[in-house]
Amino acid sequence: MSDEAIKDALNRMPYGFYSITSRSGDDVNAMVANWVMQSSFTPRLVTMGLAKNAYSHDLIQKGGVFAVNIFNKEDDDAIRPLTKGRAKRPDKMENASYTLAPETGCPIIEGAAAYLECRVVQMIDVGGDHDLLVGEVTNAGTLKPGDVNSTLMLRDLGWSYAG
Repeated sequence: MSDEAIKDALNRMPYGFYSITSRSGDDVNAMVANWVMQSSFTPRLVTMGLAKNAYSHDLIQKGGVFAVNIFNKEDDDAIRPLTKGRAKRPDKMENASYTLAPETGCPIIEGAAAYLECRVVQMIDVGGDHDLLVGEVTNAGTLKPGDVNSTLMLRDLGWSYAG
């Protein structure tokens, strides 16, 4: 099978668009991610692909916690300022509006519809440019009405991060 065929098939998979927030001591960060999914019922686990060169990678490794901020489609303006990495926008958290989650202290971004607080179970180096991050969901909150059909998807922005 050609590389182009694989890329085309991977681009057909639907991806949500989330803000992953993290904390280690007083250092907090928010990044965007779309390779996120539930991976177990008992215990409730989520798994995500986390770029090895992301600022959040080291922060999550050190702090052992992260949160998944979930947005409604109409709230895409709340997540857009978080799309630049800390290397390009070192002050992005100074300008971000958020509260601290009750259990992990990770930022919950203003405008999020729901969130999951997670403790790291395992970070797995699979040899690629992303590690697999597995977290146990320890707390959650719903901040706005909605369901899976109102959740912001990467395709709603006309963007792709696949292939």
